[in-house]
Amino acid sequence: MAPDSSPSTRSLTRVADFVSFATVGAVGLVQDLTHAVVDEIGDLEGSDSEVVAEETLCLVATATARSAEVGLKEEPEHASAISTSLLRLPYTYRDYLVGRAMISAQNPELAELGEQVRERLHRKQEFYQSHLPEGRFPGPGALGDKMELWMGRVSPPKLPESPQERLAALDLVDPVVAHCKLILAYGRRGEVPSQAD
Repeated sequence: MAPDSSPSTRSLTRVADFVSFATVGAVGLVQDLTHAVVDEIGDLEGSDSEVVAEETLCLVATATARSAEVGLKEEPEHASAISTSLLRLPYTYRDYLVGRAMISAQNPELAELGEQVRERLHRKQEFYQSHLPEGRFPGPGALGDKMELWMGRVSPPKLPESPQERLAALDLVDPVVAHCKLILAYGRRGEVPSQAD
């Protein structure tokens, strides 16, 4: 039987492929940024690797969604679903981690922890969404400014250097800019070629 090539199926495939592609990139980038920050400040009093991970997930998910929105402006039928899925990435990732912990520990009460995490993520996600506006590409200037805020939020208090100095020393803006440009380009390329192409 030949694969279904109806417009509806092609549309669903486009959404699924885009979300899959962007999620792989976003999760890899979150891991790289989180490790860089934790390696730098992880042993300092007041540092919290969970805060770093959550803040980073929310920043990267928002920047990824904004890049997709701009890249997909010629595909409004796909843009909304893709953007919504990408903005939900922090919740999806944490739901997975909580679910895995529940199964490993055979403890359904861990679901309550999941709700606390969701509330924290909601506040953080609102912060980044307010700083990276819908439908605007987060270019180098905007990302540099917003990532200074991010660095301030993930750093313990009373460090000798400013968040701006720490961000520059770790050279973390360029990888996020590269990720956003890749998502933008993936959106602009149109239909994903089939395996036969």
